[in-house]
Amino acid sequence: MIRLDIDDGLWTVTIDRPEKANSLTRAMLGEIADIAERAAREEARVFVLRGEGKVFSAGADLDEARAGLATDPVWERLSGAIAALPCLTIAALNGTLAGGAMGMVLACDLRIAVPGAKVFYPVMKLGFLPQPSDPKRMAALIGPARSKIILMAGQKIEAEEACDWGLIDRIVAPEALADTVATLAADARAASPAHVAGIKALI
Repeated sequence: MIRLDIDDGLWTVTIDRPEKANSLTRAMLGEIADIAERAAREEARVFVLRGEGKVFSAGADLDEARAGLATDPVWERLSGAIAALPCLTIAALNGTLAGGAMGMVLACDLRIAVPGAKVFYPVMKLGFLPQPSDPKRMAALIGPARSKIILMAGQKIEAEEACDWGLIDRIVAPEALADTVATLAADARAASPAHVAGIKALI
């Protein structure tokens, strides 16, 4: 359910569970974290997250969420592993992003989305706290008030508004998503891992 493709410094991780809206199990989260940690060791220059189908991810698998996944430390392990990557990290949002899946996306350097994608994180309604790092990363991107619109008021934000806020960096047609990611990745793929890491560290 997690697919990894490695091509000349470009690591692409695909959430491949479209029949369940790419909802995430504990095993899937652990696998993505393992891949991110391996990418750091093996000097990936670009790390891309994408979903298969029409939804990026609906968040936690509902059955596992009821059994404790919603508060499992694996979410923080995953977002921390992505945030710590010294390479360029890109979330290619092929569709809606919901719930705990927000953490790994907030930890990326860039977020590209298709028109019509929605972003929401219904922790208030569901009775859970967000993962500790998520509100901080969200507020750093869009400010505290807009973060409260998502986390406390429970609003679903359309891609266009999310782009105006700075939560999404670019909106592209679905058929252009892969080419856009390739274009954004090109310079980093052509550089040395140390050069990529050096520029990221300066920022």
